[in-house]
Amino acid sequence: MDKYIIAIGGGEIKNKTTLKIDEYIANLAKLHAGEKRANALFFGTASHDSMPYFNSFRKTYTSVFDIKAEVGLLVYGEMDMQKIKDKIAAADCIYVGGGDTVFMLDLWREKGVDKLLIDAYEQGKIICGLSAGAICWFTDMYTDYEIMRGKSAEYSLHKGLGLIDGLITPHFNEREKDFNETFLDSEFESAYAIENDAAIVFKNGVPVKGLSSGGKAYVLSKENGVIKRCEIE
Repeated sequence: MDKYIIAIGGGEIKNKTTLKIDEYIANLAKLHAGEKRANALFFGTASHDSMPYFNSFRKTYTSVFDIKAEVGLLVYGEMDMQKIKDKIAAADCIYVGGGDTVFMLDLWREKGVDKLLIDAYEQGKIICGLSAGAICWFTDMYTDYEIMRGKSAEYSLHKGLGLIDGLITPHFNEREKDFNETFLDSEFESAYAIENDAAIVFKNGVPVKGLSSGGKAYVLSKENGVIKRCEIE
């Protein structure tokens, strides 16, 4: 079975700025579901289980695309791990929202949710997410972890779950100058850079398609101190 990750660089699901991307995800979820109604499970761990965020997700995926929307709550102990396991097992699609990437990954590892989600990916469930939910699947992430904590005014590199090999940044249209400087100084020879309202579709770990609701996605490379970028279409 093919394995998919759809990494969305940013955007506002509440305002439906990513709607074309969400439509692509919804169609994949329906294909995975077959004859039954598709089920999408939302994790808002990075936003500390923001229920308004989940409600915005539900208004798009249920009201627009007729997909049953479920939520996995981890931050405040409302759901035990058996319930989380059951929700993951029932899902055709798992969508991870934006927010504090490192907080999210630390909590997932503490509770063992990281392993459950990796297993879900290996089983062929459609995996997708925005911002934090996009970059967490990669080996290396460019995040605002220290900025959010008031420790620094600069972005920093952190390790992700490692399902896809490589360095990635979301919100590239907002971070281009800073990211380019970091990328040039790094050991990485290439990187993924995704603007708001854009996404990259990874199939079996390989980027196969770019998606746009207005933004663009790139593979960056460097040669003699100069960054080259190739748009993923």
